[in-house]
Amino acid sequence: MADLDELRATAHPLRLRLLSLLTGAALSAAEAARELGEQQANVSYHLRLLQRAGLIEVTETVRVRGGVAKRYRHTSSSRPYELESRSATNPTPEERETRAAFVAAMGVELRRRLARRRSGAQIFTDAEVWVERETWRRVVELVGQASALLHESATAPRTAGTAPVAMSAALFELDPE
Repeated sequence: MADLDELRATAHPLRLRLLSLLTGAALSAAEAARELGEQQANVSYHLRLLQRAGLIEVTETVRVRGGVAKRYRHTSSSRPYELESRSATNPTPEERETRAAFVAAMGVELRRRLARRRSGAQIFTDAEVWVERETWRRVVELVGQASALLHESATAPRTAGTAPVAMSAALFELDPE
């Protein structure tokens, strides 16, 4: 289960983009800013927040024009976020607020990604159904495996022979009404 500090750190669209970017390659703030079309100071700020939460780490320092640049890498990139509260039936206000902020950031990021989608293999699905617990367990496991495969296979942006792809998934059990 991701702790609240990790979820809070990821509850921003730019930080979600940085985590995705730093899954495939270690990059400096300047390199990440260029790739994302953002200001370096803004990216540096968000990188510090992600590092404090333990989601990225410095993998190397390089000399750049008389200075030193840190290169960061996502440390837990193959683990999906599990938004389970200490008490599933009665989450704390802080847990509710943090989950809502995370889901809102995912929504912003999903809209940005959809605007960039190309033709080709695509899956869009939505379901609110009743299934046997074993079926649900298998679905969660399979989606987790797909997520892990994507993260483990990620390369640096624009690597020859690769294509940019996106995967967003939110799987959760519902309270019976």
